[in-house]
Order: sequence, then C-alpha cells, then structure tokens
Amino acid sequence: MFKIKQTRALLQTRSAFAVYNCTMKRKLVLKKGVQKKAKTEDECSCAERELSESNITTTPIIRERPKDLLLGFHVSIQGKASDKGLHNSVRHAVRLGCNGCFAIFTANQKSWNAEGPTPEIAQKFKDECAKNNFDTKNILPHSSYLINLGCPDAEKLQKSRALFLQEMKRCALLGITMLNFHPGSTLGEITEEACCEKVAESLNWLHQQTDPTLDLSQVVTVMECTAGQGNNIGYKWEHLKLIIDKVNDKSRVGVCIDTCHAFAAGYDLRTDTACEKTFAEFERIVGFKYLRGMHLNDSKGKLNCRSDRHESIGDGLIGKKCFRYLVNDPRFRNIPMVLETPAEKQATELNLLFGLVNE
Repeated sequence: MFKIKQTRALLQTRSAFAVYNCTMKRKLVLKKGVQKKAKTEDECSCAERELSESNITTTPIIRERPKDLLLGFHVSIQGKASDKGLHNSVRHAVRLGCNGCFAIFTANQKSWNAEGPTPEIAQKFKDECAKNNFDTKNILPHSSYLINLGCPDAEKLQKSRALFLQEMKRCALLGITMLNFHPGSTLGEITEEACCEKVAESLNWLHQQTDPTLDLSQVVTVMECTAGQGNNIGYKWEHLKLIIDKVNDKSRVGVCIDTCHAFAAGYDLRTDTACEKTFAEFERIVGFKYLRGMHLNDSKGKLNCRSDRHESIGDGLIGKKCFRYLVNDPRFRNIPMVLETPAEKQATELNLLFGLVNE
C-alpha cells in the first residue's frame, strides 16, 4: 500500500511539474516581449493536459452512469513511438472513464500545414471507437486555433478557410460528424456585425465544398460561444443567431456552449434561477435545436469579466449548482459535454458530476 501511494505521489508530482513548466515557458515568452497572439484558457489547458495526461493514475468511476448523459474529456492523441496515431485518443478516453463522448484535435492545432491521419490510422480510430462503444457522432473535435473565419483580411481569410476545409476532410475520414470552432475575431478592424457576416459567408463557402472520396456533407460546423476576450465575436447569443440566420444550410451549423465563456460574457449560471433565465434566453434567441455540444468549465473570473480563465468544476465562481442543473436537465441529455479540466483532477471531476445526478 505504501508503494502504491508513493508511486501515485510521484506521478502526480511529474504531472504538476509538466503543467508548471508549460506555465513558466509562457511567462518567459511574455517577459522577453515576444509578439505573439495571446493564448486563451482553452489553448493553455489543452496543451498542459496533453503534456501531463499520460502520467495520471485514474480513479475508478464508481458513480451510476446514465448512458444518455454524455460526459468526457478533451484527450491526447499521443501514443508510444511504436504505435502513433489518432486511435490512441480512444484508449485515453477509455482509461479516463469517458462516458459516450470525448474531444480531440485531429492534427497539430498550431500549424498551418499539419499532417492528418492516413486512411489506415483513420480505420484504426473507427475500429477502436466501435470496440469501446463510442459513437463517432458524439465525438467533438476542436479545430485549429489559427483559424479566423471572420478575418477582415481577404488573403488571411482564405488561408483560414483552406485550413478549416482540411479539418472537415479529416473529420469525414474519421467518421466524425461535428467540428467545433471559435467563430472569429474582428482584429479591431471591422464591426462585430461585419465579422459575423464574414463567418456566415465562410461557412456557406465551406458547406459547398466537395471531395471525390469523402462525404463532407456529414460534417456539422459547431460554433463555440466565447468569453468576448480581445476582439473575439461569439460572446452574445445574438452573434450566434446572426451567423445562423445567414447560413444557407441550417442543418450544417450548430452551437457549443462553454460554461466558463458564457459566464465570463455575462450570462449568469450560479443558481437554478439564473440557469433558467440564461437558457430561456438562449432558447428564445438561438434555439436548443442548434445545441450540439457543451464544454463544462468553472470560471476563475467574475461574471461578465470577459476573461477566458477556466477553473476546476466547483472550485470557481460559477459553483456546483450550475453543473447539477445541467446533468439533471433532460435538454442536455445525448449532448456531448466535454470537460476541459487539469489532467490530475479529471477522474475526481467526472465522479463529482455523476454524483450530482438526481441530487
């Protein structure tokens, strides 16, 4: 028993060091004054999670797990040197106890020229999903952070569209039917309304693209609400509605609600009454028929802080009541709900959420 505890402590220390190391590198870059785009909490947490995830010992999931309550994590696609490929993400999802869903990057999210999976790796991925009872329709991959479908610069906009098209092709190859993305940024050069219109134009162009060997029409483009940090659009339900209204094929567009982002954008989620009001407003302006996914994160920032800073569930300024509301509201059943929390707390948070069912 002592050896087991000692081993767990060592693994947790390694994980903490990996996260600490990533954080210190970011601070060093800022200190040197390197001109780089500010990272969002999504980017930082996913990067740190992939660094430390392989060192985490998981706690067995002992709570009751309703099959229609789809809860999972954004998982790494890394594998052993002798067995690299996206199919490893399924094994990570199983090890972490994901219930019916998970999220991934289908390629390097920080590269304009990332290599996607080969047909052989794609088949391995689909085989692993089938073997472990994951429906690929409930996997919610995140697109590259480089993409800006509302970019005011024509050349850069086409570059973003081309990369997004590659993301769609990778999803089709993997049998995945959703692609999550951040709507875009004005870059301080155009109005938010003009940026929304450019996003819709981009989606219409993307939805018209075809491939001789892949069925791209199966891929639904899923916009994630944002915190409104910097010049990003998508922090108002009205932004999402404006984009949807201008998309020609409504069956090809959906929405992902990130609880931290929504709270930071001014949508209160701290009580049942606040949740009722916020989601009633979402239904009135956007409509639950467009809800295709959720990102479950608590928030380090206050209500309407416009800052994308995730916190572990129950430890932030949103609190547990919001997440109890979500796991017990039937409108969120059969909707992939992805946790984007630190790797060392993943098993604990999954147990916490299942423990809130019927509470």
